[in-house]
Amino acid sequence: MSIWHEKFTLEHVISLRNNNLNKHLGIEFIELGEDYIVARMPVEDFTRQSRGILHGGASCVLAEALGSIASNICIDMRKQKAVGLEINANHVRPVSSGYVTGKTTVASLGRSVHVWNIDIKNDAGKMNCVSRLTTAIVNLKEDEIIKNSKLLDDLLKT
Repeated sequence: MSIWHEKFTLEHVISLRNNNLNKHLGIEFIELGEDYIVARMPVEDFTRQSRGILHGGASCVLAEALGSIASNICIDMRKQKAVGLEINANHVRPVSSGYVTGKTTVASLGRSVHVWNIDIKNDAGKMNCVSRLTTAIVNLKEDEIIKNSKLLDDLLKT
């Protein structure tokens, strides 16, 4: 059974998140399951640190991108939004090239707080980073309700 609030598709997720920092870092959402989302990010000069390996901050961006969209599509985005509260990451293996792929799964879905586990692996399927994201669920302001309702209505028509 799906944990998502609406009948979202991968194309909806891409439309909602293919912008800003995600786009800049080349993050691609590639799979939407009943209770998980998968995205990948290239390991290239713009995601590497000075020693030639994936920057830990880039891994955190991938983790937050995954957990944040997952948290938001679990709630009624016409009334609420999920915002990052805390992220942690354990960088267990360096990656110098290729792609890293992250998968987010839910640890807890409360009324006011969600917790997401994000595992990030290299092309060989070996763990690169283990992350956890906590989001706060907050009510939208009136102007946000109007904006989000229109966004969702337009998005779900497709």
